Amino acid sequence: MFSPPAKKSGLSARKNVFDRRDEVSTPLADNRRPLLDSPTVVNRPATGTPAPWTSRLSVLARIPPAKRSDRGDETDSVQPVYVGEFPQEVRDAQIMSSQNHFPADTSISGGMDKATTFAWIVCGNKLFIWNHLIASASRKCIILDLDSVTSENGEMGKGCSQNNNWLVCLVNWHCSKKTGSKGTQQPSPAGIVMCNKKTRTVVFWPDIYNANVVPPLSCVASSEFEATYLRQNGQSKLSKQWQNDKFGNNFGNLSSINSLIASAIPSATHSCIALACSSDGQIWRFLCTPTGIEPNHIEHGMSSTFSPGVDSSQLVTSKGYPRSLTWHTFNHSSDDTTRQFLLLTNHEIQCFTLKLSAEFNVSELWSHEIIGTDGDLGIQKDLAGQKKIWPLDMDIDADGKVITVLVAIFCKDRVTSSSYTEYSLLTMQYKSGVDITKPLGEIVLEKKAPIQVIVPKARVEDEDFLFFMRLKVGGKPAGSAIILSGDGTATVSHYWRSSTKLYQFDLPHDAGKVLDASVFPSLDDSEDGAWVVLTEKAGVWAIPERAVILGGVEPPERSLSRKGSSNAQSLQDERRNFPVPGNIAPRRASSEVWDAGDRQRPGLTGVSRRSPQDEESEGLLSQLFHEFLLSGHVDGVLDKLKNSRAFERGWNESQLVEKQQKLQKFLQFLALSKCHEELCSRQRESMQIIMEHGEKLAGMIQMRELQNTISHESTSGLGSSYSSDTHTSGALWDLIQLVGQRARRNTVLLMDRDNAEVFYSKVSDLEEVFHCLERQLEYIISEDMPAPVQFCRVCELSSACVMLFHAAFQYKSEYHLWYPPPEGLTPWYSKTVVWNGLWSVASFMLLLLNEANRLDGSEKFDFYSNLELLSEVLLESYSNAITAKAERKEDPRTLLEEYWTRRDALLDALYKQVKSFVEAKLKDSAEENKEQHNDTLMTLSSKLLSIAKRHEAYRTVWSICCDLDDSELLQNLMHESMGPKGGFSCFVFKQLYESKQLSKLMRLGEEFPDELATFLKLHPDLLWLHEVFLHQFSSASETLHALSLSKDDSSVSIMKGTEATGSRRQLSLASRKHFLNLAKISAMAARDVGYELKVRRIDADLNILQLQEKILTLLPDEEKQSIGEKLLPPIDLIELCLRIQHPEPSLRAFDLFLWTSASFLRNNTSLLEDCWRNAANQDNWGELYQRSITEGWSDERTIEVLKKTVLFQASSKCYGPDAETFDGIGFNEVLPLRLESPNDPDSKYANSSVEAVLMQHKDYPEAGKLMLFALMVGSEWDASNAPPSVMDCEGSSPTE
Repeated sequence: MFSPPAKKSGLSARKNVFDRRDEVSTPLADNRRPLLDSPTVVNRPATGTPAPWTSRLSVLARIPPAKRSDRGDETDSVQPVYVGEFPQEVRDAQIMSSQNHFPADTSISGGMDKATTFAWIVCGNKLFIWNHLIASASRKCIILDLDSVTSENGEMGKGCSQNNNWLVCLVNWHCSKKTGSKGTQQPSPAGIVMCNKKTRTVVFWPDIYNANVVPPLSCVASSEFEATYLRQNGQSKLSKQWQNDKFGNNFGNLSSINSLIASAIPSATHSCIALACSSDGQIWRFLCTPTGIEPNHIEHGMSSTFSPGVDSSQLVTSKGYPRSLTWHTFNHSSDDTTRQFLLLTNHEIQCFTLKLSAEFNVSELWSHEIIGTDGDLGIQKDLAGQKKIWPLDMDIDADGKVITVLVAIFCKDRVTSSSYTEYSLLTMQYKSGVDITKPLGEIVLEKKAPIQVIVPKARVEDEDFLFFMRLKVGGKPAGSAIILSGDGTATVSHYWRSSTKLYQFDLPHDAGKVLDASVFPSLDDSEDGAWVVLTEKAGVWAIPERAVILGGVEPPERSLSRKGSSNAQSLQDERRNFPVPGNIAPRRASSEVWDAGDRQRPGLTGVSRRSPQDEESEGLLSQLFHEFLLSGHVDGVLDKLKNSRAFERGWNESQLVEKQQKLQKFLQFLALSKCHEELCSRQRESMQIIMEHGEKLAGMIQMRELQNTISHESTSGLGSSYSSDTHTSGALWDLIQLVGQRARRNTVLLMDRDNAEVFYSKVSDLEEVFHCLERQLEYIISEDMPAPVQFCRVCELSSACVMLFHAAFQYKSEYHLWYPPPEGLTPWYSKTVVWNGLWSVASFMLLLLNEANRLDGSEKFDFYSNLELLSEVLLESYSNAITAKAERKEDPRTLLEEYWTRRDALLDALYKQVKSFVEAKLKDSAEENKEQHNDTLMTLSSKLLSIAKRHEAYRTVWSICCDLDDSELLQNLMHESMGPKGGFSCFVFKQLYESKQLSKLMRLGEEFPDELATFLKLHPDLLWLHEVFLHQFSSASETLHALSLSKDDSSVSIMKGTEATGSRRQLSLASRKHFLNLAKISAMAARDVGYELKVRRIDADLNILQLQEKILTLLPDEEKQSIGEKLLPPIDLIELCLRIQHPEPSLRAFDLFLWTSASFLRNNTSLLEDCWRNAANQDNWGELYQRSITEGWSDERTIEVLKKTVLFQASSKCYGPDAETFDGIGFNEVLPLRLESPNDPDSKYANSSVEAVLMQHKDYPEAGKLMLFALMVGSEWDASNAPPSVMDCEGSSPTE
């Protein structure tokens, strides 16, 4: 196929291709030749992929490297891997077909479905279907008989004899479920739609599992297609000129079906829509229901061989098109009522939407020309040397964003006049900003990358050969594609390190052709796996990612067909000359010409990144250990390893996968060679991994014994009868199958082995058990199982998990001297995947507790015991992880919250179950006996109490102590659970405090003074009592003072170093006054240094509280209720005084300034000025001035009248001889009474004084001297001295 150009015509090149197949094939490694020379394989070629009845590659791959190198097998890393044999029914059918001597050109057809993981083969007159991922021993083969399908025109039998003419689509009726990961449950119901490419006969099985009961439905498409089309176009028959044109083209032979797709209809049962495109330019829609098949023609705008009036040149251009149909893959679910599908024509990609309901209408969304005059949109045509361009096939990636098209271009070299074919991959992606679900705009696609040329100059082939080629994308390596040719070869194309590499999967003739290819479906929504290939006779094979990377060569060194290459160099030489670096970077190389905005491509996960030094060190270690096993001597081992710098790199544990005895020998080797000391000091993590391997191995041995016990009970009738396989029944067996299947699919070298065998061989991957429990528990214990079966199966899983932990703990206890220092190291059983798996089982058991009444007494207690043990190991796993995080200086808060939540949920549920056991046991008792109740409760809760105490589940411990009413037990537990924050004692104090048992709290605290002091720091309403009891009166005074002034939402908000509990109720004003009086008494009792200042401060706060009470009496009822018992800050009280507009509150506002601190006075100068303005407004100064003039007041009369004004009283209060603030700072230092230098603008008090404030009053121009006289008289008023006269104030009056 893809070969350098030959001068022969395409037709002659394809003649007798089956007669020349033995000319080339893949060379076989020398070490397999003796096996292939077996006389049982007659006339088998000496080259190619071995048949399944010979030694398997994966078996050879498991031979240790040393032994393998002795055999000279150096190519296994680039060889395909045998996955599985055909079911025996297929083999029998193949043998029968060969005995019936079918014609030489007759071959079987087959395929693989990624969504359902089904493989199928049509052999003889039967269709065989099986799951290729399930091990051979446990899988079942479905056989559908094609003889039941008859043809009305008698041509059915002839068409069906060509077994390779069938197209098959599997339809999963429950496509919302994950089918790829289910290995233990019954498969989802599925149907099949088949279409014969030549006769166009459509066959539909609604339920393949009941095919023997429900017969298939068929539609003789060859007659119905034409009849339907003629009805739609008003014609009665086809004229012969349309069957054979003047060029001799036989269009009747061209109208074969090229592609078939099908999708389930969400609203219908066992019904689907199938779409087919034929080489005569037609697209057909089939409505397949259990009652029949209804075909309809779809218009899509492409020329048809049935359309009259079309020039014959256009017919030749569109011959064989449209080629390919494929569903769009973006976020499709089973409930979607519409689906998009793509169609590949001779020059463009078309996108349609199909409604899966009502009339099942099809409408076009967009089309994109990929072959035209604009090379930026696709492939530019009419270039020099181009003769013809064929889009051959199309596929779309799993995300539905990248569309890949396989293109063949027939070219002619104008210099040498030689013809050749160029094969390329065109990758298109949606333009930025385009909504895939509803694409808008004329152009929705753009090139993702330049055209990737696969083979620049290949042999010229005829169209029939080209149209047999198929393309698939999605396998590993990421971004690779596989091309299937009509002669039975499969070639993986991979763009790596700025060039295209090709890896050809070829088979010898006795193994038949490659029928189809697929990929291992993703696990847990991760990336898809390796490529998997279905062959005609040799079973199923996989192509590992490493094989593609290391075994791929640049074109045209390799041909993609059986015809070989003009280059005579052997495959072995090609691989030997291909540069394979020792350290393969885990990423794909990208070309610089690719779009710089393209997203970074995912890394390669199948190739480990290891340096040559690591491999050298491991090889030396292996050699030294092997010599130790033979001789028992370790002389010079440590020095050799040090010289190779082995202790500066991580150590590999590949030596430890054989047996437990070998592990013991390896530990002995480490000890005698003194490597153990070096590892413990310099490679602690490596030594930890080595020892953990022993823990896992011990757990595996215990698990195998447990499985054998369960199997024995099942066969003897003691176990659950829910499973159909009595010798392998049980949840543990299903779990083993799931884990083994996951390992097989992640490591294609293991695909030919049984799931259980793989499980027990992968000791290092024991964490996968818990991964499957977290992600796939629903497949082991399904909702449709009876409740007793669910109880039994979950207990089985719980026992297995607990057993693994106990085996690990026992091993660690036995070999504790071998372990490195544990600081900062997280054990394998304390990793995230482990505790999440344990929690998945535990949470399921918690749900089942609600249905525990369905069990009898002993079964219920067994279930409780399993959950109790599982809870213990789960909490232990969390505890070790938290400890390791703390030792590594990492923040464990998130993990701690999760740990506390799950701990409380488990232990609370367990204790609730314990109490139900006690009630049930004492239910039949004639009289209530408290002692019997306590004894029963103590017996049943002893284990739970130990777990709760170990993990500081104080709520559970407290509940047990309260129900037992055992104060001695409570005190003992308080002594045992002491911690830096009080431990269990602090929790007990909190419970007593919340239940208002304050006297009991204080009495119990006498035995735990330190813990009580820690607790009381958060509760000052009790702390002062404790301090008074200890005669710490000064501390008690401070505590009471802070408590009285605390905010409403926290009683300790102003205390330093404490946290608010938020549990204290709001204090009333009376209670605050009570606490202040107690604080004053305590301060006076203490009489320490400075106690007088404390007393003054307390008195000031008492005055403020009393003022608030008086102010509240002046407020409206609604406002009074909204404030309630809240403690208002001084600013709010001053603003209330100003707002009331009453002389008494206005004067009281100045008292608040006197009772607060100097800092408050300085920071609120503007508020003080507002108080003076308000004080001036309380009296009618204009009226007073007029009265003084009219009545002719004397000085004595003036003073007598002014003494009643608010200005006079405020001045006397703030500036009088007896005025004194709390801090001893006078008002003059903040706001002077008079302007000191009215003519000096630079004075700091030029614009800040009481006089300046009064000058803004409306009556100041007329009564200013009277207002100033009131200020001056008030500030100097003394009853023993004569007051100043009015004239004394005139000299400084600004009005003069």
